[in-house]
Amino acid sequence: MDQLVDKIFKSHQDCPECPSPKLVQTFFDSLLGLLFPEYALDIIRERKEVESNLVALQDQFAKILNKNKHLHQGDGELLSKQFFAKLSEVFDLIHQDVDAMFAGDPASKSRAEILRCYPGFYAIAAYRISHEMYLMGIRMIPRIITEYAHSKTGIDIHPGASIGHHFCIDHGTGLVIGETTVIGNHVKLYQGVTLGALSVHKEDADTKRHPTIEDEVVIYAGATILGGNTVIGKGSVIGGNVWLTKSVPAHSKIYYKAKMYDAGKDQTDLYVFKNDQD
Repeated sequence: MDQLVDKIFKSHQDCPECPSPKLVQTFFDSLLGLLFPEYALDIIRERKEVESNLVALQDQFAKILNKNKHLHQGDGELLSKQFFAKLSEVFDLIHQDVDAMFAGDPASKSRAEILRCYPGFYAIAAYRISHEMYLMGIRMIPRIITEYAHSKTGIDIHPGASIGHHFCIDHGTGLVIGETTVIGNHVKLYQGVTLGALSVHKEDADTKRHPTIEDEVVIYAGATILGGNTVIGKGSVIGGNVWLTKSVPAHSKIYYKAKMYDAGKDQTDLYVFKNDQD
């Protein structure tokens, strides 16, 4: 028992200023509830309440940063102020994503339904907020936020990924977007899609390891696209369960098609079709 006590005590001494995931999660939930009343416990009735809540959340974030100075290279108050100054742009981007999901899913009956019910909205909102922190050089806290969303939605988006406007996730369970992924505008992903890395050595961690998805691409369920040099050209459609480690040109259509052979066994061939837009 004494050895266990010593080990536990040492771990607490070695981590005196670790950011509590629960504290960060509470901050995110409060911020999301302020930005989107669908996630608020109480609806704000007066304009001045919005301002006072923003000031309170800015102070709360500054305190989190000041208690965890090893996670950034700046001043907590200044970083928090800079983050909240960018929040209007983040807010607009998230609403564009909601528009994309509403337009892209025939089953959606209203934007309110997307906000309240769609895991894709929650995961994208968490990504947009955490990505802004990531760009400011804040470490770990963005990961706590996106992993919190991951635990709730089954959608795993690294805050370091670069994602353009009008991003649509349909269903989304099991979707993975890696750290150095670059996604253009008006892209739509379905459940089970992996935008991942080919196996690399640890010393290559800072290189581009994940694919680039250009504008207006649709990737269907279960597709896996790997590698930092892999580029999916603009307007392409990637079919379900396709495995790609090489680039495809713009306006391609790629999918597997089963073929029956004389041996009586199903086999699959990869077919690539280009339309005449190039």
